[in-house]
Amino acid sequence: MNVQHFTHEQIHLPSGLKLEASLSVPPERLAVSSEKKLAVCLHPWSWLGGRMDDPVLQSVKKPLLERGYYVLRYNSRGVGKSSGWSSLTGLTEAQDLQDLVQWALGTIEGVKHVVILGYSHGSLVTSLFPVLSEPIHTSHILLSYPLGPRSWLTAFRGKHYTDTLKTLLHHPRSNVLVVYGDQDDFTGVTDYDAWADGLEEESQGEGKGDLHVERIHGATHFWGDQNDAKRKMLEVLTEWLP
Repeated sequence: MNVQHFTHEQIHLPSGLKLEASLSVPPERLAVSSEKKLAVCLHPWSWLGGRMDDPVLQSVKKPLLERGYYVLRYNSRGVGKSSGWSSLTGLTEAQDLQDLVQWALGTIEGVKHVVILGYSHGSLVTSLFPVLSEPIHTSHILLSYPLGPRSWLTAFRGKHYTDTLKTLLHHPRSNVLVVYGDQDDFTGVTDYDAWADGLEEESQGEGKGDLHVERIHGATHFWGDQNDAKRKMLEVLTEWLP
């Protein structure tokens, strides 16, 4: 089945929800692989203007395509032309993400690698996504995880997010990349470092998944061009991608 590039089209989910999405197709020489790759990208908090055309998500699209990924970006419920209402907890959005991934797996035949990439608030929803059944390999990228404001971003469901992320790290087939800047606008580097140390401790031991943490010097929450932060971040992603 020849999957075509599309922009700002609505995808109908089994729940009745319609999500506005854009799909970018990798170069033809990579798209014909028998083991296809899919990356689903989640934008920052919609209540602060987060959209699928966010500049950071636009910047990660190129390295994903160059590594052979079909790149699916979408507006979460209540954003743009997506139907429904955004929730205060992010839990409804997590179910939407699962439904969307199943739609994509049914549309793009032969997907064997799935990367869920969440930026800012999108990384919270990403952390709730479960590891898919074999033979699909599942990877998670948490970019600028909003640790500082997490409680009010999730209507004080912080413990649920903490516990679910721990469960993910304990899964033997999980593969998680965490990337943050040491000049983040919402989370101090001391708090980030302590959180990262806790994640690495959780991932230690036999039968657990793989975790990779990168702290980018000079990077803010928004990955501007100052201090060459965006380039460094993109290099980390490119080198890590399955």
